[in-house]
Amino acid sequence: MSLSDDQIVHLQTKANDIRGTIIDMLEDAGSGHTAGPLGMADIFSVLYFHTLNHRPHEPQWKDRDWLILSNGHTVPVRYSAMAHAGYFPLAECRTLRKFGSRLQGHPERKALPGLETTSGPLASGLGQAAGIAYGLKLDNRRSQRVYCMMSDGEMQSGNIWESAMFASAHKLSNIVGIIDRNYIQINGMTEEVMAIEPLREKWESFGWQVLEVDGHNITDLVDAFDFAKTVQDRPTIVIAHTIPGKGIKEIEYDFEWHGKPPSKEQEERWLKELRTLSGAIEPSHNS
Repeated sequence: MSLSDDQIVHLQTKANDIRGTIIDMLEDAGSGHTAGPLGMADIFSVLYFHTLNHRPHEPQWKDRDWLILSNGHTVPVRYSAMAHAGYFPLAECRTLRKFGSRLQGHPERKALPGLETTSGPLASGLGQAAGIAYGLKLDNRRSQRVYCMMSDGEMQSGNIWESAMFASAHKLSNIVGIIDRNYIQINGMTEEVMAIEPLREKWESFGWQVLEVDGHNITDLVDAFDFAKTVQDRPTIVIAHTIPGKGIKEIEYDFEWHGKPPSKEQEERWLKELRTLSGAIEPSHNS
């Protein structure tokens, strides 16, 4: 489906709103992950405000699409998107990582309605998503889709590939994997720590439909998710190339921001930078 200029601007603006809330909540928490969540904001804007079939005020709606967050440490982007979508009050984002908060440093399914799984150990999400997708297929609930968000660093783990084989073997066309291809992990660049390329060819060899997009291009993301709905005989993986720390020039591509929060001074400066970016959003741009 083709988006109007107003729809594109709406999704770009939502992505920037999500980024601003991420910065606020991380500074308030004094801990957490910054680069990945900022880089994934466009993806989550498209998912929560366009692609997912969901009901924020009825999180367990039986006909909903499922979203599994495998890279659980990036959960600030999901909390922010959920709050902006109406799952819970925006002010609650300030409780991130606080004692007794529903917004734990890794998502806790029983704590917050709208989270489908508890995640912490990396590379577990695709297996969970494949199991859910298989169950939906057995129940003939073919209109429901399962989206699984993963980091590129997770591609270094063997259970990702076991899950990939399972989904392909059972022709789970109702599952869409999304890889945040930002080239960083906690201790360096992925290709220096443990190279994962050629990534596209690997997924193709496992029998998946592979789509490769600019993870900040709203139209490309929407088109990829729409195309995935037309694939009938295999699962789909979307390799979304993103910039870690997107929107904040001083930290973009810097792996050292994988797992640290901004200071109060940085928060104020970064929010000002985002406001400038928001003011520059026009219909002819894609993020």
